[in-house]
Amino acid sequence: MPSNSDRAHVGLDAHPTFLLAQLGVHTTEQFAALLTPLGIQPRHVAVLSTLIDREGLSQQQLCESLRIHRNVMVGMVDDLEQRGLLTRRRHPVQRRAHALHVLPAGEELLREAEAVLDRYETDLLEPFDPDQRILLLEFLQRLGVRSGVRAVRHIDVGGGCGADPAPD
Repeated sequence: MPSNSDRAHVGLDAHPTFLLAQLGVHTTEQFAALLTPLGIQPRHVAVLSTLIDREGLSQQQLCESLRIHRNVMVGMVDDLEQRGLLTRRRHPVQRRAHALHVLPAGEELLREAEAVLDRYETDLLEPFDPDQRILLLEFLQRLGVRSGVRAVRHIDVGGGCGADPAPD
């Protein structure tokens, strides 16, 4: 059996894992820069989008869903609430929690952010024909499922919500 020292070196660009990581960093930075005029970041888009899809989540549930640390989530929700983009209401089941709901201004901002994302993706994926774009998306989704990663987990900022399940 050959030892590691007997193997020929292949560059990092031959490793899909490395390329995916590099592209993830690059696309996140680019998307963040394009969102600057809207005054939000990709993680705000993820929060608003998740709440549109799953209205009424508690802050804790949202935190767990997106794998954003609870301390970061509190600040994000406070910011979005102060800007009139979402609201906290009494949770119908969890007595000590609040249900989060996107307000019309948040829905509008999300539409604008999604339009920015659509334009960016069109430019980024320009080298691929429509069938290749569909295949790329399917491959990425399969990798995500196999890895146990939701599409929005790229915004993780610190290992989930932490060990203390605290009400919001």
